[in-house]
Amino acid sequence: MLVDATSIPPNRGGVARYISGLLAGLVDLDLRVDVVAKPGDVAWLRGLAPTHRYHAAPSWTASRPLRLVWEQTGLAALTRRVGAAVLHSPHYTFPVVRASRTVVTLHDATFFSDPEAHSALKVRFFRAWTRLARRAARATVAPSAATVRELDRLAGRSRRATVVAHLGVDRALFHPPSDADVAAFRAAHGLADDDWIAFLGTVEPRKRVPALIAAHRALTAERTDVPALLVAGGLGWDDAAAHELTAVGDEPGAPLRYLGYLPVDELRAFLGGARVVAYPSIAEGFGLPVLEAMASGADVLTTDRLAIPEVGGDAVTYTDPDAEPIHDALARLLDGSAAHRDDRVARARRRADTFTWAACAEAHLGVYR
Repeated sequence: MLVDATSIPPNRGGVARYISGLLAGLVDLDLRVDVVAKPGDVAWLRGLAPTHRYHAAPSWTASRPLRLVWEQTGLAALTRRVGAAVLHSPHYTFPVVRASRTVVTLHDATFFSDPEAHSALKVRFFRAWTRLARRAARATVAPSAATVRELDRLAGRSRRATVVAHLGVDRALFHPPSDADVAAFRAAHGLADDDWIAFLGTVEPRKRVPALIAAHRALTAERTDVPALLVAGGLGWDDAAAHELTAVGDEPGAPLRYLGYLPVDELRAFLGGARVVAYPSIAEGFGLPVLEAMASGADVLTTDRLAIPEVGGDAVTYTDPDAEPIHDALARLLDGSAAHRDDRVARARRRADTFTWAACAEAHLGVYR
């Protein structure tokens, strides 16, 4: 087995969580595979999953266009050189000449179902590779049954049925924070004794951050006990939200703050220490931020769109993704009893415990075999 980890982004978010979690899950199953990664990622991956055999790709694969060129040439050659019977390409693209021995992961179908949420170039690129993977690759994997249904509905003929492999959560990172964790987070971000409402994720159109901001602003105008809305994550391609968040910046005491990227060790305190974690996304291939919030002991407000109910079940609160229903749902959660909140949080933690990277790796192993 050779796993291609060269698609890990510089911020090690997104697909990096999936790749590193899968490799750790394979370690949990006592399986050893070959892994190729960009030079700057090899030591990080080895620290997380030390028993695999690591290979450094050329340094120039840090350039995305050049990485895609190397994928078609150097990756195919490396697969032969290490004697791998199977190649796993975990992010849509793969070496075409090795298609008959390749497993490809397709993370979501939003390039078909929600094209306005992406740039036109990304839509054309990922639609083409998704269709090619479904026709040419030996097998394809998706993180949810909802994604498989959407791919079957929108992406055309598939060579074989796409296998569902739910993602997992790293319990070493995502667990209820200690009082000291929360106190350190408060001190680092000037929160004193204030509560907060948290959003974590890339700010892109499908996450409906402008609707969340509008809902929060309306609620704040009506009452004085509304916690500040703290937004963390990268600024993607939602121009309206990016403009507003850039303008407000990160001012302690302000009702809306943009924290930018947070260190991974702060995330459990950010999520688990929040009064509510709001994630009103309209399109998710899985919904890993929802799962990580559940594991961190958060009271989660999200939507019932696509894959999210596979993750949240009956342990989270659902809303429609527009400003008025988000406003109403936030008000209900803020006014609800502590007992009801504690019950939701306990159910969410128990449900999160069922999503493990070992189980994800076991599903992949069946595909590899």
